[in-house]
Amino acid sequence: MTPRELLQQAARRLAEAGVESPRVDAELLLAHALGVPRARLVTLDDVPDSTRFSHLLDQRVARVPLQHLTGSAAFRHLELAVGPGVFVPRPETEQIAGWVLEQVAGLDAPVVVDLGTGSGAIALSVAHEHPGARVTAVERDPDAIAWTRHNADARAAAGDTPVTVLAGDMTDRGLLTDLDGRVDVVVSNPPYVPDDARLPREVADHDPPLALWGGPDGLDVVRGLLHTAARLLRPGGLLAVEHADVQGGSLPALVRAHGGWVDVADHPDLAGRPRFTTAQLQKRDT
Repeated sequence: MTPRELLQQAARRLAEAGVESPRVDAELLLAHALGVPRARLVTLDDVPDSTRFSHLLDQRVARVPLQHLTGSAAFRHLELAVGPGVFVPRPETEQIAGWVLEQVAGLDAPVVVDLGTGSGAIALSVAHEHPGARVTAVERDPDAIAWTRHNADARAAAGDTPVTVLAGDMTDRGLLTDLDGRVDVVVSNPPYVPDDARLPREVADHDPPLALWGGPDGLDVVRGLLHTAARLLRPGGLLAVEHADVQGGSLPALVRAHGGWVDVADHPDLAGRPRFTTAQLQKRDT
């Protein structure tokens, strides 16, 4: 069977299984199975052995995440290792990382803390794109932090500024007390899914629960996060928190009600949906 015929058949199966991007997924799986770049597929005349591809396709039809099958996820300028036990970084989260980088661009050695880092996507992107940044990545899930450390080690070996990886709970009042009042930016993609939400199978069956569920309104973890961020940040320091598209009003309201924050604003993703909230820790009166 030619690559074109294989891809047509695979895309049809994936579409019938409810996969959102069947053709793209089929191409990425075939390229991964053959060990070639995706662009190389158009130059191939045949596929001598499609066994591995068929096995991967069966798993994707069963809604195993594409990134678990390929072992990697693209995020901004990085390729991160991912798999069972860690939240797969989403393209929407690239924007909050970009916002952080914009805010620290004028600082020689900004101190940035990424709470609930998962694969390390935000933390490692900041360190990669701002070599002077001093970044700490915090993760409480023991399975997820193994992926964080793997990715951090890989980026350091590639020449990026090393990121400090710490096991801890973002709501712990004893977390990172040595950085109290010294942090320029606290950023987080916390668990924010309301308990009654219905999720795609890739998420519900494969993303770790500790990275997903945030209580009845999805904001339980954020409530604790606000206390931690207020303690860590210097006066005038910045906070950025990702949220669900239904929380574009409730999360900014929660930040305002907490007190001590100014310039609270919400930001849309590329599709125009509410995606993350930012705020500044109020400066002390002089």
